[in-house]
Amino acid sequence: MKCPFCNNVHDKVVDSRESKEGDAIRRRRECLACERRYTTYERIDEVPYMVVKKDGRREKFDRQKVLSGLLKACEKRPVSMGKLSELVNYVESKVSDSPDREISTTEIGEFLMEHLRELDKIAYVRFASVYRDFQDEQAFFNELKNLMRQKLG
Repeated sequence: MKCPFCNNVHDKVVDSRESKEGDAIRRRRECLACERRYTTYERIDEVPYMVVKKDGRREKFDRQKVLSGLLKACEKRPVSMGKLSELVNYVESKVSDSPDREISTTEIGEFLMEHLRELDKIAYVRFASVYRDFQDEQAFFNELKNLMRQKLG
């Protein structure tokens, strides 16, 4: 650490404590050359979780974006906020557990649809219609037929 006053690289730590938020360590240092004191902060350098979009772009994982999509699909449906929050937590943990801290939107979408199918069929169809980007009523109808087959089978 360079002294901000004389640029000397030799110092001693006089005091060290955790910040109020607990996300950094505050250190009081004293320069061994000019004997002036200064403060430094030590923080964890976090690598953000990334989402790989269908077109190959990467963007930061946005928990709120996932929750927003689920809320739209479950609007006026008997699905509790707790269940939706659980789903988002699980998706977030899948991203954080992956070694390269990345997950594809395809993987996220398929996972969410799988769980929505169990929670609420209507919410599932709503989510699938946006996620799978149905272009016409035939694609929508085919998805409903698949859902009915699974229910009967």
